[in-house]
Amino acid sequence: MDRVNGASTVRFVELFGPIYEHSPWIAQRAHAHGPFADGEAMLAAMRHELDRATDAEKMALIRAHPELAQRMGVDPTLTSASAAEQASAGLDRLTPDEFTTFRTLNDAYAARFGIPFIICVRRSDKEGILNGIRTRLDNTPEEEQQAALREINKIAALRLADVLARLEQEP
Repeated sequence: MDRVNGASTVRFVELFGPIYEHSPWIAQRAHAHGPFADGEAMLAAMRHELDRATDAEKMALIRAHPELAQRMGVDPTLTSASAAEQASAGLDRLTPDEFTTFRTLNDAYAARFGIPFIICVRRSDKEGILNGIRTRLDNTPEEEQQAALREINKIAALRLADVLARLEQEP
């Protein structure tokens, strides 16, 4: 954590800005809470900054997430982290029927909530993701915004652990 705590704001955001999809402002604001005892403390600072963000900022973060199970190359904003996460759940290798099912559910979800369906795919599989979409379609918009933010925090925790592990391996 010495390297993390000694990082300038610019370097900190460079390292940890991608933790929350296309939202480096979270890392930038969290940097002020350092020094951090450990990764959990750093994650708590980031979650704190997300919790105190405006509704518009939260919605922008939610909308920054990619739609799941798009055909590769369709979404030019797909980050390498998102692509790898989706691949880990097999979403890059859907059969035509699976793709149609995802497309139908994604469309229904987007029509109902106006946001992409967000789930921590690294903690799920294709069937779990499909069940999640089906179940969460019954939520109210407010419940779904909170569900999306909970999932975003799960994703961020895994991404943070990945970055910290890479930093530990560097000389």
